[in-house]
Amino acid sequence: MTYHPKSEFIRVMMERGFLADCTDYQGLDEALNMGGVPGYIGFDATAKSLHVGSLIQIMTLRWLQKTGHKPITLMGGGTTKVGDPSFRADERPLLTPDQIDDNIAGIKQVFAKYIAYEDGPMPSSSEAVGRDNVALMLNNAEWLDSLNYLDFLRDIGRHFSVNRMLSFESVKSRLDREQSLSFLEFNYMILQAYDFMELNRRYGCLVQFGGSDQWGNIVNGIDLTRRVIDHEVYGLTTPLLTTSDGKKMGKTADGAIWLNADMRSPYEFWQFWRNTTDADVGRFLKLYTELPVDECDRLGALAGSEINEAKIRLANEVTTLCHGAEAAAAAEATAREVFEKGGIGDDLPTLTLSPDEVAGGISIVQLIVRSGLAKSGKDAKRLIAENGARLDDAPLTDAGTMIDAAALASPIKLSAGKKRHALVQLES
Repeated sequence: MTYHPKSEFIRVMMERGFLADCTDYQGLDEALNMGGVPGYIGFDATAKSLHVGSLIQIMTLRWLQKTGHKPITLMGGGTTKVGDPSFRADERPLLTPDQIDDNIAGIKQVFAKYIAYEDGPMPSSSEAVGRDNVALMLNNAEWLDSLNYLDFLRDIGRHFSVNRMLSFESVKSRLDREQSLSFLEFNYMILQAYDFMELNRRYGCLVQFGGSDQWGNIVNGIDLTRRVIDHEVYGLTTPLLTTSDGKKMGKTADGAIWLNADMRSPYEFWQFWRNTTDADVGRFLKLYTELPVDECDRLGALAGSEINEAKIRLANEVTTLCHGAEAAAAAEATAREVFEKGGIGDDLPTLTLSPDEVAGGISIVQLIVRSGLAKSGKDAKRLIAENGARLDDAPLTDAGTMIDAAALASPIKLSAGKKRHALVQLES
């Protein structure tokens, strides 16, 4: 793309690799150049934490605020009751209102680390935040829960063409595979469009951000806002990231890389970034840190053993943003202790057992599963059979090994491969 932006925000988006597409580059750029533009991203509350796959969206809002604009974080208290069908093979499980509220409480914790809200603490590097760009945290249940169905159909539903809705790739791909799409899910894009219009009407929100899979939903919102209240709004999408080896960002063999410390420890989070593939280092530095672009390029171009220092820099920068500088330093110290000295680090994920649990001995297979190094007993046995498991750095060859209280007189270290470790200790 040859467009040369005037606004700092669009320039950052382009230089750092955030930009997939925009509904009107020039119109949005000119609006941003005037300053103080409100923009939003919606986050449905399908789990108690967001994972690394959402971090590109969080960083988008952070850069929006750092360049003088107003981020709106929209919690999907209403839309989570429906479930976004975009590019899914099946319907999301329906959650109760209490589950949704619990999930929202968990998700909110992470945003305060990245974005400055009214009455909230100032995250790092947010010294430029003032009255015009302090962030809003909203919940779409505020307007969706009270909708009257018949009024909504007459006032909003009439602006949507079913023919056009069926042509969107997110719906079309589901139908082409002959997978069921419920009427409940089919309504999701209408509700998301309504959100955009309502945010524009209430807060002057001018732009919606989202992954490129949200393009159709965003365009619907732009059309609805123009048709119903005759306001011009914009959409900007970010790329759907995969790692260089084709894996979905934020998912690993042992599950999602959650952003909340109680669901994925800062050490494990740090390790995820430290284990980045060489080819992804430069790109991830631009997207997930605030290091200057030239420095990201320099670090990403390192080769041989030097690239490992770039990965440590990446892990430290990302972990500092998400969990704080102390957590990043502790994770690095633990990693160096474990990998360079072969010792036991203080910050490893730890399984603590009561004396009753080990009174008759506990199987090594169970310990591997409970410490999070394998998803199931079958996976743990396969790990042992393939010589991938170690006990205190010695190969584990017998899946029938039992561990008793005497063996836990001091903590033991379990390892799955070279990079994943956990401690098992007895309750004091």
